[in-house]
Amino acid sequence: MGSGYVGRRCEGRGAAGSPCGRGARWGQATLASMGGSESSHGGRRVTFGLDEREQVRVLQGIRLTEDVVNRMKESSQGKRDYQRSPRASNGTAPSSLAVAGRPRPTGIRPPMASDSAAEQELYRRYEQEQALVQEELIRLAKREREAASEAQERNSINEERQRTAQLAVELQGREAELRRQEAFYKEQLARIEKKNAEIYKLTSEQYQEAATKAEERIKRRNTDPVCANLQSEILKCYRENKREALKCSELAKEYQRCVNAAQKVTKASLLCYLALLSCFAWCFLLRNVFEICGIC
Repeated sequence: MGSGYVGRRCEGRGAAGSPCGRGARWGQATLASMGGSESSHGGRRVTFGLDEREQVRVLQGIRLTEDVVNRMKESSQGKRDYQRSPRASNGTAPSSLAVAGRPRPTGIRPPMASDSAAEQELYRRYEQEQALVQEELIRLAKREREAASEAQERNSINEERQRTAQLAVELQGREAELRRQEAFYKEQLARIEKKNAEIYKLTSEQYQEAATKAEERIKRRNTDPVCANLQSEILKCYRENKREALKCSELAKEYQRCVNAAQKVTKASLLCYLALLSCFAWCFLLRNVFEICGIC
């Protein structure tokens, strides 16, 4: 544990031209804090003044005696000698355990019984100040750790927010693209449905027109029943000979021959009629196809 004079700052110049001569104003000095190692975090600012011989005599409102100043000088000189000490006599550097075990110079010795009450009071205040410095250092270290953890947490939260915002933007872009595609396909589907409806309507109208024209060109013919006289004779024979149906076999054969002959004639007429209808239908369908292709 050590404390020593680190630096000073004064303003103005003396009569002799020195940086801090007589008449210099009050400045600031930094005392190293107590601790195992000299840390820059432990320094604190104190005020000092110069007396007539340009020596520091006032520290935080307390005037130092000559004895205290001499002891502080001796402790500072001993500390510099200790830091500049060469290697051990055997040529090897002292071990870390030996260095750690040796007590460091404190810079200020405890007051002896022969010291004045002012020096004892000064040392008591010095110890109180060192205790306050240690407490303040502990609080500062704790605050720094808390601030670091809070900063890290804020950074993680900010990163998460940025990722969330980026994902939201990407999602909005995808939704907009899906809506655009949906509108496009709906428009295409509506156009196709409209075109199909027009084609169906046109085809139906043309089919009805073709059917009407075919009916007008091909007249219906009223025909008498085929082999009507033989049909009545067969019915009469079966009624008279219910238990002897073989007696009507000759009439049945003759009726079958008559029907076959009539079917041949009717079939030829029917084929001609169907061929004519098919021809008209194909003509109108082909014309419809040509018109559809012209629309497309």
